[in-house]
Amino acid sequence: MKEPWHVASFVHKPVLLEQVLEGLAPVDGGLYIDGTVGGGGHAEAILAASSPTGRLYGCDRDGAAVEAAVERLCSYGGRYEIRRGRFLELPGWVPRDSCDGALLDLGVSSPQLDRAERGFSFQQDGPLDMRMDDRQAMTAEQLVNEASEAELAKIFWEFGGERESRRFAREIVRARQSKRMDRTLQLAGLIERLSPRRGRKAHPATKVFQALRIAVNEELSSLKDGLEAVFGLLKPGGRLAVITFHSLEDAMVKAFFREKARDYNVCGPVDVPELRRDRKPEARLVTRKAIKPDTAEQESNPRSRSAQLRILERE
Repeated sequence: MKEPWHVASFVHKPVLLEQVLEGLAPVDGGLYIDGTVGGGGHAEAILAASSPTGRLYGCDRDGAAVEAAVERLCSYGGRYEIRRGRFLELPGWVPRDSCDGALLDLGVSSPQLDRAERGFSFQQDGPLDMRMDDRQAMTAEQLVNEASEAELAKIFWEFGGERESRRFAREIVRARQSKRMDRTLQLAGLIERLSPRRGRKAHPATKVFQALRIAVNEELSSLKDGLEAVFGLLKPGGRLAVITFHSLEDAMVKAFFREKARDYNVCGPVDVPELRRDRKPEARLVTRKAIKPDTAEQESNPRSRSAQLRILERE
């Protein structure tokens, strides 16, 4: 029996909704992708804007999100297909060169953060889980208790930019020798004791939790391949809109967009101007700079503050 929160509480306000719709410009008869469908907020708006015959393919790794999206979109029956899975897998069931637009809203959603049992939050006590897809074996608990000190330090530094990565990793390894770390507040409390707030707004465990979440879900390792996969599903003139929430994601998206928009190929690992070979650009940058939420949206939805939207159009 499913717990009642699976659908009913998986509702969140879509970020940068107006800007996404302006960028994708959905039209009647168009075919669109929402590769991180979440609770279906962006998908619903895209279907509404492409009425009466526009269609949408959607997917999400989170089973609760898929259920919530299907329920939310029930009035658009026949105009969408939603499956559980990663956007990297979309080419397995969406025709290549067929779509007019695609959206990827990266990162963790509010419903995932707000449910203590999901283990994403350092502000509520719950199991150290952090899986977006509960079918996978790896959890944050397993990583925290079984990774070596060097591996943990690398994760905290590379995925969280945590300056005290080595000290935190050393103390976690020391603490787990006497008691297994299996609760979110247990880990957050250890980090806070090591690095007291002293008036800082951000919780000292913020970067550690971000790094563990990224590592558990392999968010960055598959992002570039996922961007390539979704880009290949667009028809000429189709647009790819990507919302990021931290600098690592945004840097990868920015680099991918620039590579697609270049009018030359790079020969070798280093871009040497004299060795460039001319080529026709694969895409056009619709946004030269990232679009950010305005003051009104940031005030009504504080979690939108770090959001950045970039849009690319396939040539």
